[in-house]
Amino acid sequence: MQTRRQTLKHSAAVAGLLATAGLLPQQALAFNKGAFEAKSLNDALKALGSGAPTESKDVTLTAPDIAENGAVVPLAVASSLPNLKHLVLLVEKNPNALVAVFNVTPEVEPNFATRSKMGQSSDVYAVAITADGKAHYAKKEVKVTLGGCGG
Repeated sequence: MQTRRQTLKHSAAVAGLLATAGLLPQQALAFNKGAFEAKSLNDALKALGSGAPTESKDVTLTAPDIAENGAVVPLAVASSLPNLKHLVLLVEKNPNALVAVFNVTPEVEPNFATRSKMGQSSDVYAVAITADGKAHYAKKEVKVTLGGCGG
């Protein structure tokens, strides 16, 4: 019987072989390094092909008011906007602002949840980017009592 670690190791090896053979879809290999290395919100959005965001009631951000442990802060984003391309989560005061990018297609319900590290109290942004490059956001301040980035 294989352990979970062995199974993951073998799965990664098979995925690597499929990727080098060109058998995986290109979208599975997509990674926007510039966006994930961006230090500010605007730089991350620019790297994703969007301009300055405008506040919108059609974007929903779910986050705790107080995160007792900054190492595992639950965040969720949803939107009712038409023609969505991406749903994005950003933490303003993190060393790298971008937390997650979710690619949205018509077949996908635009409702995602994840967990993030937060080193300190900060504003968290949920941004919906439409196919025409317009960005709409919701914002919430999350207070962190125990920092997750070495604090």
